[in-house]
Amino acid sequence: MFFHRHNDEDVRKKGVINALGAFVYVTAVALFISNLQNPDTPDSPEIKILAPIGFLMLFVLSAAVMGVLIFGSPAMLYIDGKKKESAQLLGWTVGSLAAITACTLLAVMFVSVR
Repeated sequence: MFFHRHNDEDVRKKGVINALGAFVYVTAVALFISNLQNPDTPDSPEIKILAPIGFLMLFVLSAAVMGVLIFGSPAMLYIDGKKKESAQLLGWTVGSLAAITACTLLAVMFVSVR
């Protein structure tokens, strides 16, 4: 298992990997949604009904995927009695996710200023 040594370096790596996994997933979903948009197609009644259903299903799926990526491993560590490692992993995952989010928002601001 990934935590066979239980050292801080393993926890840091796993936290960063979890955050990067979340970023990759969000990027893939965003690319998928952007490819669905076609301004030349008029909205049909079917689209008007299916679009909110599709959005809500994607939202639920995304919540499940993010839950597994962000809280899955820490929860398993906590259940196994490794409370310190669990808290560290959650901290590194959320911290890394915050850093990636900040970098992404800075990139958006930089590109939009040009």
